[in-house]
Amino acid sequence: MTVNDIPVLSFFKRVLDPLVILSTLYLLTVAQNKQFSGNYLVLAIVAVFISSYIHEQIDSYRNWHRGRLLAFARDIFFGWIIFVAILVFIGYATGFSYKYSDRVILPWFVVTPFVLLASHLALRRIASNLSRSGQVRSVVMVGANEVSLKLADRIAEYPHLFMDVRGFFDDRAKIRLSTEPDKPMLGHMEDIAGYVREHNINVIFISQPMSAQPRVRLLLDALQDTTASIYFLPDIYIFDLMQAHFDEVGGVPVVAICETPFAGINSLVKRFSDIVLATLILLLLAPVMLAIALAVKFTSPGRVIFKQRRYGLNGEEIIVYKFRSMAVCEDGANVAQAKKNDSRVTRLGAFLRRTSLDELPQFINVLQGRMSIVGPRPHAVAHNEQYRGLIKGYMLRHKVKPGITGWAQVNGLRGETDTLDKMAARIEYDLDYLRNWSISLDLRIILRTVKVVLDRDNAY
Repeated sequence: MTVNDIPVLSFFKRVLDPLVILSTLYLLTVAQNKQFSGNYLVLAIVAVFISSYIHEQIDSYRNWHRGRLLAFARDIFFGWIIFVAILVFIGYATGFSYKYSDRVILPWFVVTPFVLLASHLALRRIASNLSRSGQVRSVVMVGANEVSLKLADRIAEYPHLFMDVRGFFDDRAKIRLSTEPDKPMLGHMEDIAGYVREHNINVIFISQPMSAQPRVRLLLDALQDTTASIYFLPDIYIFDLMQAHFDEVGGVPVVAICETPFAGINSLVKRFSDIVLATLILLLLAPVMLAIALAVKFTSPGRVIFKQRRYGLNGEEIIVYKFRSMAVCEDGANVAQAKKNDSRVTRLGAFLRRTSLDELPQFINVLQGRMSIVGPRPHAVAHNEQYRGLIKGYMLRHKVKPGITGWAQVNGLRGETDTLDKMAARIEYDLDYLRNWSISLDLRIILRTVKVVLDRDNAY
């Protein structure tokens, strides 16, 4: 058996799901003695595009190739439920739903996610069996460093890549290596070409710094008479990457090192979900907000809505709304964080802060486009200026809109950050959110926020 250079996962991501969706619809149509007309073909094509996009946003394949099968199954069913909701809405909005038989469509809605899951589990079993039977590509690494060691670990972890790392080549002595690899050291760079020819190596990964360019050129010349596929591992991983990806500007290839996750279509998805959720929440909670406003007005002197300057997207100042919970409205160069038993907090304000009801006006900020429902919590401008010089990467959290709730808040970092270590931990969670954003992560944070609010921890 010959395994080509296209990773099996990439191939089946493009072929398997559309095939399952189309064939399931076709078989159910035939089983109900219905004609698979052009309407059903159009439905299948639309289904492939919509479901593929949804699963791309959920990033379910990340769980699949990490071996987290329960999480992958959850993502499959969650994504399909969203797809069904969208398709039903489109069908009734356009009036085309009557063109399809309920005896076909309803079973298709129910059966398809199970078939999708079963097909991927079968694919995983096939990949594991092929890996154990030796049907893999032989690999050597040029350079024993952090990047090549990380790739070797991933290859060992993911059998569907059909690769086997034979060892490493490096001109340095073992004593100079920061970490000794699990696989053997096979020699120096001058030995690579001979080893590749003798052992018929299929793939070579070159992980060398830019300063080694002359040696890499010599190596490439020496490998010209072999059939090995050669890949270069750029040493961009020495940086603290955020949404790193390859792109092009005017046809010139570039590598993004630090980028917002909400670029292109992701920004539309994020904004659409914000508008829908914020509108629903404001409509549902309008009576509660009116009652709170009246309570604030009649229990203490001052404005009902507290407005404070915060940093928003790209570090630009925005005005954030909250129900006033203190006897003062501080927005100057020095703003003290609220503490437990803070004398500035009113009796009603203490309740509002514990239950996070003081944050409800920020859903108006969401509709204005200043904030998002999920994102790094906005800090007072004074606090931003204080910490931006003390915590590495602090301002990167402003590459997205601030949120009403965030990844840090549902991980125990809600309320006062009275030490630099606590603030640094909060920032690390914020940056982790930016690196790993997905719609499913936003929904997890929203659900966990409800639990955190009910627990009423760390809010003063």
